[in-house]
Parts: sequence; C-alpha cells; structure tokens
Amino acid sequence: MPSNIKVDELINNMTADLKGLVENLAQEPIMVGIHTGGLWIAERLHQKLGLKQPLGAINISFYRDDFTRIGMHPQVNPSKLPFSVDDNHIILVDDVLYTGRTIRAALNEIFDYGRPASVTLAVLVERGGRELPIEASVVGQHVTLGAHEHVKLNGPDVLSLSVIEAPI
Repeated sequence: MPSNIKVDELINNMTADLKGLVENLAQEPIMVGIHTGGLWIAERLHQKLGLKQPLGAINISFYRDDFTRIGMHPQVNPSKLPFSVDDNHIILVDDVLYTGRTIRAALNEIFDYGRPASVTLAVLVERGGRELPIEASVVGQHVTLGAHEHVKLNGPDVLSLSVIEAPI
C-alpha cells in the first residue's frame, strides 16, 4: 500500500461519488457508520453531503461470528439509529472492506430495526480477500496487501492509514 495516501482526499472522492448516488434517489438517504472507523468516515461524509437526517451508528459486536478467535470486546457501545429504517435508503459506511463479515453483521443489525428500501455500501479502503459476496458501491481506494498484512485506520481527530503485520 502506498504510504502517501491522504485520507482527506479519499473522503473528498467518496463524497463526489455519493453525491451522484444521492441525486438519483427520490428521497434523501440516511447514513449509518460502523463503529469505530466507519463512524469516523461517516461523520465526515455526512457533513460534506449536508444530510439532514442525523447520523446513525452501528455496533456489530453482538453479531460477530468470530468470538471464538478474537473474544468479546470488553466495552460494547449500543447502536444508535435515531430514525426509522423502514423504506429508507441507507448509506452504510465502513473504513476497510476485507472479508465482508463485518458488513454482513451490520446488515443483520440494520434489519433488526426494520426493512430499508436499499442499502448502499461506501468504504474508505477495499483490500480484497472476500469470503462473502459483498461489494461496495463507493470505494475511496483499492489496495493490495501481503497475506499477513492488514490496513488500519487511525483517528479520530486526524485520520491516517497504516499497514500492520498480522500475527501468523
């Protein structure tokens, strides 16, 4: 992954792509960020798009399918969806799309709240390695990483991307 990736530029590109999608909808969409990195990105996109509905936040901790490998996160914040999901167009935002399991968990959480008209996925980084048939409509940057590398979003005040070595 190039070390000179500017997160703000990626967010600006994502904003331009999302404006095109938003303009084609009959009603203004609602935006939901996946806790934590996705929420950081969603906060900036929500502001840049000038969306009127409040920003929603999803915590997928209870929907993860890898508890046996990573354990339960000791501090779980609740999801906050201060609007009706039913029949609304949702823009779901995450920082990194990898296997697709985080997005699957977020969709499960959203559908517990109701049935949206549509869900559009926007991610800052798409890195390949999908295990589930999930694809983002808006991507800030596609990256290629080694087998034991992961990309991490650092923030929240100043956002930056770094590549870390995963334990073997």
